[in-house]
Amino acid sequence: MGKVQFWLINGSKRIQLPVNPETMSVSSPFGFEDVTVAQLGEITVIGDVMLREVTFSSFFPRDYNPSYCEYSRLPRPTDIHNLLERWKRERKPIRFVVTGTIVNFDVTIRDFTVEPERAGSPGDLYFSMTLKEYRHFTVKKVKESDGKAKASKGNERPAPPPSKSTNYSVKKGDSLWKIAAREYGDGNQWRKLYDANKAIVGKNPNLIYPGQKLVIPR
Repeated sequence: MGKVQFWLINGSKRIQLPVNPETMSVSSPFGFEDVTVAQLGEITVIGDVMLREVTFSSFFPRDYNPSYCEYSRLPRPTDIHNLLERWKRERKPIRFVVTGTIVNFDVTIRDFTVEPERAGSPGDLYFSMTLKEYRHFTVKKVKESDGKAKASKGNERPAPPPSKSTNYSVKKGDSLWKIAAREYGDGNQWRKLYDANKAIVGKNPNLIYPGQKLVIPR
């Protein structure tokens, strides 16, 4: 395996960290939501994978030292600092690569904190950095024709017929599970009711009150 190198790349401009961080943290969280359900208690709904976040610390040395520097022709610490600050202010994604690992993706610079000078290390610039994965996306343009917005790409399809639904007034002792069991013959379809009535019920599907008007989708 080749030597590990840390690279920050912005178009044709590249920065290789002159001193590799001792440690690097890469988090890859999921979006979780805990809800309380009648007859079941608390359950967890697992959401989509969220963006990865990378944190590490190192320093830009003033002078070359073969015991820890990755290369000898070191740029001035202030020049690297100014360049990274400019990249941060541009508010555009850059590429973060750690050779020999799976870390190779676009990021934004979320935090770049420096310690101008540390005792015993004159001219060295210590820093900590937080990067967050950037997910590219595209927005499809639409154009107006005859007063109606139409997609610029893709074939037009007829609108689906409106779904049928009925209204229901919550009674004392009701729960979404009981209403689903009565309306659909299956209490496990309480989620269908909840999704259709989130604006009325709120975050807790276990809390409904007499007199609330619910939509019963069919």
